[in-house]
Amino acid sequence: MLYDVLIIGGGIVGGAIARELSRYELRIALCEKEVEVGFGATKANSGIIHGGHHAAPDTLKGRLEWAGNQLWDELAAELGFGFERIGELTVALYDEQTPVLDRLLHHAAVKGIPGVELWTPERIQQEEPALSHDIIAAVYAPTTGVVNPYEACYALAENAAQNGVDILTGFPVLRLHWNGELWEVMTPGARLASRFVINAAGLYADQVAAMAGVGNFAIHPRKGQEYLLDKRLRGLVKRVIFPCPSPVSKGILIIPTYDGTLMVGPTAEDTTDREDRSTSAEGARTVFDAVRRLAPGINQKDIIAQFAGLRASADGEDFIIGPTARRGFINAAGIQSPGLTAAPAIARMIVEILQAENLPMTLRNDFVGRAPHPVHFAALSTQEQIALTLRHPRYRRIVCRCETVTEGEVIDAIERGASTLDGIKFRTRAGMGRCQGGFCTIRCMELLSRLRRLPMTALTKRGADSWLVCERQEAVNGDERAPGIEVGDA
Repeated sequence: MLYDVLIIGGGIVGGAIARELSRYELRIALCEKEVEVGFGATKANSGIIHGGHHAAPDTLKGRLEWAGNQLWDELAAELGFGFERIGELTVALYDEQTPVLDRLLHHAAVKGIPGVELWTPERIQQEEPALSHDIIAAVYAPTTGVVNPYEACYALAENAAQNGVDILTGFPVLRLHWNGELWEVMTPGARLASRFVINAAGLYADQVAAMAGVGNFAIHPRKGQEYLLDKRLRGLVKRVIFPCPSPVSKGILIIPTYDGTLMVGPTAEDTTDREDRSTSAEGARTVFDAVRRLAPGINQKDIIAQFAGLRASADGEDFIIGPTARRGFINAAGIQSPGLTAAPAIARMIVEILQAENLPMTLRNDFVGRAPHPVHFAALSTQEQIALTLRHPRYRRIVCRCETVTEGEVIDAIERGASTLDGIKFRTRAGMGRCQGGFCTIRCMELLSRLRRLPMTALTKRGADSWLVCERQEAVNGDERAPGIEVGDA
């Protein structure tokens, strides 16, 4: 298949680029090595839309952070994913940290970010009484928001597909070759050709660039461990709480997620393993020692889930975006924090780069910018829930009682593309509550098996070898049935 643009990487940046390019009369494909989009760094993202004042104005990060921040309201309204501006506080515990606050105020003034101001200890205690009395000052930014990053990624990819983009999941790129006219892209399933290739491969962007013959940078994975807390702490802290940042990290945060639960983290651990998503007792101690200095009421006993993600930090710590020495090969690499915030602006920048590279860009007159918003039963009022169940009986049965997720929502997720248990989880929140899937996992698997016409033994948590059940190897309790488990067994 011949394309005008082929995007490598189906994270939030690749999805935003695909959706933005789908506005134009182009043949576009997105290749993602995982079985679903968003299963890389996006899946473990903190979900913060930064206020715009953290990154220095003279960096690419700094320019795209504020530009991207301003695009999220429109995106959420069009595509229906969870997004809310809740504000943030960056707090100082010592006099030596106050110059950091002054720098943030300066960044905000240079960029013209409204509402950013310095708060006194009295104002901090009035607005956030659960915070430590040791905090001596804070910078408040009302422009900061929280988003469900995986939900946003799915929405972007689905809307891109709605506008004709080929979303090719389970398509790792094995080799790239420029034949003098086109890029030949080899995958296990197909040989593709494209006039332009966009490298948005996240942790593997340096390896993809090396395949193209322009491997002049390195990606250094940086692991962040995060911890999700019980919903009983909902409302303890109303805004995102940042400590004063270091040169390589914004520190260990307290994050009221869009869905109301508190999340704390991440750590910042350099690693050479691009697939190391393990958590540790040491990581938990690091996180909670730091968090208790900010909010003494937060306790490690309230953990209901823990996970780790990997940030794709590059040489120099700035984004690497632009054309390369190889014609038609464009990098969107090194996209660590605030990459989620900047993603919509990065997508627009890629459009400008393609225009400058003389790709004809004609706006389509049939672009569909709004997508049907998925049902979130728990967010509806009681009267709306009653009306919905009367119209559609499949929303009457609760699958996940912790998060009040209905059978109808799980079916919707599968019909929209979920092919794994995590695909359902990140689209619906089934399995994200206190019991962590103890109640709903089997029912989700039954629905996935039935609708995908797959045996239970073929289902996975996240693709590859993450199988959930295995074939029966021997008779159990005198049961002489043949090996294998089908829906309805057990």
